Amino acid sequence: MNRTTVPLIAGVAALVAVTGFASMSEPGASGGTTAKAAAQLPVERTSLLCPAPSTSDIAETAYTSFTPVTKDTGTGGKAELVAAGEQSADAKKDGKKGSGKDGKDGKEKPVLTPKEPGKPVTGEASGAESPALVGTAEGRFAPGWAVQQTTEVEAGDGRGLLGLACSAPDTDFWFPGAGTAKERTDYVHLTNPDDSAAVADIELYGKDGALKSAVGEGVKIPAHSSEAVLLSTLIDEPQTDLTVHVTVRSGRVAAAVQSLDDTLGGDWLTASAAPAGSLVLPGIPKDATSVRLVAFVPGEADADLKVRLASPTGTITPAGHETLHVKAGMTAAVDLGDVTRGEAGSLLLTPTGRSTPVVAALRVVRGKGDAQETAFIPATGPVGARATAADNRSKGSTLSLVAPGRGAKVKVTASAGSGGGTAVSKTYTIKGGTTQNVQAPVPSGLKGTYALTVEPLSGGPVHASRMLEAAEDGVPMFTVQTLPDDRGTVKVPVAEQDLSVLQK
Repeated sequence: MNRTTVPLIAGVAALVAVTGFASMSEPGASGGTTAKAAAQLPVERTSLLCPAPSTSDIAETAYTSFTPVTKDTGTGGKAELVAAGEQSADAKKDGKKGSGKDGKDGKEKPVLTPKEPGKPVTGEASGAESPALVGTAEGRFAPGWAVQQTTEVEAGDGRGLLGLACSAPDTDFWFPGAGTAKERTDYVHLTNPDDSAAVADIELYGKDGALKSAVGEGVKIPAHSSEAVLLSTLIDEPQTDLTVHVTVRSGRVAAAVQSLDDTLGGDWLTASAAPAGSLVLPGIPKDATSVRLVAFVPGEADADLKVRLASPTGTITPAGHETLHVKAGMTAAVDLGDVTRGEAGSLLLTPTGRSTPVVAALRVVRGKGDAQETAFIPATGPVGARATAADNRSKGSTLSLVAPGRGAKVKVTASAGSGGGTAVSKTYTIKGGTTQNVQAPVPSGLKGTYALTVEPLSGGPVHASRMLEAAEDGVPMFTVQTLPDDRGTVKVPVAEQDLSVLQK
């Protein structure tokens, strides 16, 4: 082999490494290679963010972290939740010593550090100074990682049970169902997990369209920090029904709206599913005394929606509320009253004609008089492959499953308890067009809290939510979390070496 041949071979090898190992083409393309189906592999890293839980001095917050057991994840990895801002980007980079409790690496002791998948771990916080949390899971702890933040406030504005599933960062969020009426105190919480500042815009839409507000433009969220913006400071006139749109100019954030009412309690309003022509809002409590639907059309065309309720026996149309007209760029709201009439129910929104993307949410009230409490149910996507609700107790957890189209069979697994207990699974059959409230299975020998994992086995799409309740002094405190797909796996294209790409 002469001297000129060696560099040529080395150059070809390097080019293959840089340009890739596969040549893909559409099936049946002339002279091409048919691409193989992508492999479904576990994700290797997951980020979750929890907003500051409460401004009440008497707030008691419980955190529950859980990762379902997933195949092909190996044995390595870790997960932890730390207070936002406890470790700056510079401290991470330079290894500077800080004021953390361990006094070693400039980092506060994690609020939660899971030990193994399949078993929940819990933590607690008290008072108004509890910070937002930033969490990262890697390796075997990453696929399907779920963290529930549940806060109980016994008295004062927004008293009740406030719960949310801590969420991944993103760049676009829709919140129909917020408000700035005199009895409401609504904040949008923005949490930045990254090493550089994020910049976001907050747009508000009322019944007559966009509400001008220069204050909501260019909101800066410093690195590893969280900002709470009071919605009433962004506009002059009170609005009963608002749609909040958060867009991120640079970076990424997690966003959620905390809604507090003088008399009706409070809860977290999480983002609606992405705008779509048909929406499912699962798990209206069977004893709901008031249900308010709020919808918004982001585009330029009006939407006409058919309103239906999926009950335990089939799909029905609420009398007097058969359809809803939503004007483009305007927030529409309608009171559905006690639409479930003592039965489990989920709301189905479908186009009456041409499909127009919409976002929507429900504001649900339980109780009467001075003993009322509020929760929100945003439109949500199907469970998909798997979804998890953390923080379930021996009593007070109700799982709602709805099959809006074809019937489906679903497996529900109750994990081991945080303090002990053995996991159990049950299978449920959901008829098409119905909602079934199932009493959540409980681990045998349960100690502490546990997680519920939902996995469809066959049939059509299934949407789900979990209601957690804890009555206090006659007030039916409750919170509802929807259960979209946990995105625990990702499609990875199968690739093969093809040196012919070097000749093209």
